[in-house]
Amino acid sequence: MQLIAAAEPVPAHHPAGTLHGFLALTTEQGQVLAVGDLIQIVRGNRVTAHLSFHFKDGSLDDETTVYTQRGVFRLVSDHHIQRGPYFPHPIDTMIDVAKGTVVTHSLGKDGKDEVSTDRVKMPADLYNGLVPAVIENVSPDAGETKVSMIVATPKPRLVTLDIMPQAPQTFYLAGVARKSSVYEIKLELGGIAGVIAPIIGKQPPNIFIEILGGELPAFLRETGPLFEDGAPLNITQIGPTWSETAHDHSNK
Repeated sequence: MQLIAAAEPVPAHHPAGTLHGFLALTTEQGQVLAVGDLIQIVRGNRVTAHLSFHFKDGSLDDETTVYTQRGVFRLVSDHHIQRGPYFPHPIDTMIDVAKGTVVTHSLGKDGKDEVSTDRVKMPADLYNGLVPAVIENVSPDAGETKVSMIVATPKPRLVTLDIMPQAPQTFYLAGVARKSSVYEIKLELGGIAGVIAPIIGKQPPNIFIEILGGELPAFLRETGPLFEDGAPLNITQIGPTWSETAHDHSNK
């Protein structure tokens, strides 16, 4: 496995708090594919964030991330599940930083569950499942920020996320214009895979995350695919309505 030099962990200038957020997963045309919940619980300096998207076709994208924020962000564990018709290659991956292991469940040729355990060197800046929280703590004036992430390809592989601030974008709250801070995330494969990926057309697409900066930064939107070769989707915050069709664009 190609190892990439790790950067320093990101300082926790704005520690995460307890929350329950409501999210929508939509296509670029505005069709709602799934509704999500982000439930975040803080006990001392340890945060447990559970993000789940329930799709209209019955698919599930579910991730539970545990991390600490004592001065800097450090990942403790991350369990990510994707299954159902929307996902061509289901995943069930558990990262345990203290043990240095990645446990992966996959469907074997005989239809039975196959479990593999790989030992991986876990860098201090490993941020599976908490990239939005990290970005809320990156200044738009900071320039390039690099952190690490483990992806299953299908074996666990350590890659680098290159985070770069972009030009601010305009969004609206009740018709009033405001500016968001935009960050572009490029996945650097490294090694021979990183050299040949652009040639064979397998370089992963970039992801964009928008936040509202200031004294208490807030997540606004994420744009990018959920898996390799997946279509770009938008993750946005939503609020409750008392009309079933108020935010339902599924028939458009």
